[in-house]
Amino acid sequence: MINNQLKTIFSAAQPSGNLHIGNYLGAIKQWVELQDKYNCIFSIVDYHAITVYQEPQKLREKILETAMIYLAAGIDSKKSTIFVQSNISEHTELAWILNTITKIPELELMTQFKDKAKRLRNKVSVGLFDYPVLMAADILLYKTDFVPVGEDQKQHIEFARMLARKFNNLYGETFIEPKEIILKEGARIMGLDDPTRKMSKSAENQNNYIALTDEPFLIKEKIKRAVTDSSKEIIYDEEKKPGISNLLTIYSLLLNKPIKQLEKEYQNKNYGEFKNDVADAVIEFLTPFQKKLNKLKENPDKIKKILKDGTEKASEIAKNTLKEVKNKMGLNY
Repeated sequence: MINNQLKTIFSAAQPSGNLHIGNYLGAIKQWVELQDKYNCIFSIVDYHAITVYQEPQKLREKILETAMIYLAAGIDSKKSTIFVQSNISEHTELAWILNTITKIPELELMTQFKDKAKRLRNKVSVGLFDYPVLMAADILLYKTDFVPVGEDQKQHIEFARMLARKFNNLYGETFIEPKEIILKEGARIMGLDDPTRKMSKSAENQNNYIALTDEPFLIKEKIKRAVTDSSKEIIYDEEKKPGISNLLTIYSLLLNKPIKQLEKEYQNKNYGEFKNDVADAVIEFLTPFQKKLNKLKENPDKIKKILKDGTEKASEIAKNTLKEVKNKMGLNY
């Protein structure tokens, strides 16, 4: 149920790759905490996922799995709206309208695009280049007040804010200029194989991340192999000890203990003992989550019904916003 007295939050995840512990600690856990304070709208952004090729059947499965992960993590469909982006055509329609007021140099400045373009080279699609406009449409369509993001996504919210301002200046007050809520330290969980780069659900090396669905033996193996340094001290130092610092961050968030306290506890212990304890904490944390997830997998029709209900709620807002946009632009006769 939408409460008009509350401010609106919008956030989303792509149904591609494997959602991992960094996604949970850095985003989903904090979405759960925001549900009682805001009108929360959480989307599964499949149109964003297809900016690179997705095998169709796998994509169908990942859409449902992502919805199940939201629910197993504590997103409550009675408090929050959960839906699949492609079920609401107003997202792409508004994206096209916003394209008409977006300049190419503005998109070329987006750092995430530049990073991906370097890696993909001649495989970059127009969709990937235009990704920030669709993301802006996702946000603006719901008159969003706040978007919870990590520091690395802040530029996308600034871009959405810039497009809202542009449109309002051209056609009159229509969109709220959204503000970012910068997520806490969990938003920067780094890769186990390369602790200088963020953990990525689309990483080719599966040792980069701990998937939320990983079995205990696999979690132990991945953390055992996690890249560290050659010294012995278990202390937080992002520059000199990025691997150990990353494991300390994960451990601290799971146990809800300050990093300084963990440093004291592991003063006379070695990396092997520390890694083993981190792995045990991850397994202990993921076991009840995975039980809930497996229970949800037994009833996919229930998940589809939740998504259908969420689509109906989100669609009502989206249709009203797009109607207002078209009226302001003269696209009605």
